[in-house]
Amino acid sequence: MKMAGLKSLWKRSSRRNSRKLTMMLIPDGGSSSRQYRLPLNSLYILGAVLAVMVVTTGFLGAGYLTSRVSTEELTQLRVQNNELSRRYETMRWELAELNSKYEDLIEKEIAIRGMFDLPVIDPEQRRLGVGGPTHNVPAITSRAEELAYLTESDLDRLNRLARFEIAKFDEVLSILNGKKNILDHTPSIRPTRGWISRGFGIKRNPFTGESQPHRGLDLANHRGTPVIASADGRVTMAGRNGGMGKMVVINHGNGFFTRYGHLDKIKVSRRDKVRRGDVIGLMGSTGYSTGPHLHYEVIKNGKSVNPLNYIIDANY
Repeated sequence: MKMAGLKSLWKRSSRRNSRKLTMMLIPDGGSSSRQYRLPLNSLYILGAVLAVMVVTTGFLGAGYLTSRVSTEELTQLRVQNNELSRRYETMRWELAELNSKYEDLIEKEIAIRGMFDLPVIDPEQRRLGVGGPTHNVPAITSRAEELAYLTESDLDRLNRLARFEIAKFDEVLSILNGKKNILDHTPSIRPTRGWISRGFGIKRNPFTGESQPHRGLDLANHRGTPVIASADGRVTMAGRNGGMGKMVVINHGNGFFTRYGHLDKIKVSRRDKVRRGDVIGLMGSTGYSTGPHLHYEVIKNGKSVNPLNYIIDANY
């Protein structure tokens, strides 16, 4: 009984395995037809292989596209990073220029305090005034991040410096408002446009070649360049004066006098009242002079002082 059942099951299985698909090709023109028989099992295997190939191709294609997108994003990020680095570099140049202007501002504040005998700020106090909390340095992974951190630090420092200097200038302004008359009559601007050809102190005489005291400041420029009064006052002398050629002397009061030598033309007369910025003459080369320039002196309480200590608007 058992053997007969096994034989019967084997026959049914054999019949299923032996099932085939018949394909008939009938060509045009009356040629004989052809038949092809394919086992169904082979078709199942072929279908499975094709399915695996399709799935594999899909995965590979998706991986390729993902890789391509990632590469494009990385390239774009690199371009953006380079652009940020360039912008931060530009900002740092601008910050350096701004820092230089702040340094000039500090020098002018110190000059103003010196001119009017105001309390001088201790350098240590100024350093503490612009100091601040130390920031934790972040983990820097790129040049752009490094520049961003440095720029932020510099901006923070300059911001604190600005607040400190504004407070100190307000302090100076408050004091000077009570001394307006003194301020108006104190020499504090350049008397003409030009470059310094000879400074104050022991200098070489261009005629004798010997070193001797030079009591003023020589500012050179073209003949006819306007010369202005450096403060309010009254003209005490307007005419020729030996080696100084055509010269103007102004009494500003409070012990201050200014002298303007080697003028080409004089635009004021003795006893005239002048205000700071009024044109008093034109630059020339009269008297003992090697070329067009202005000899400018500041005299305080009968003693010649360095005019540079009394020039605030250095850009004039």
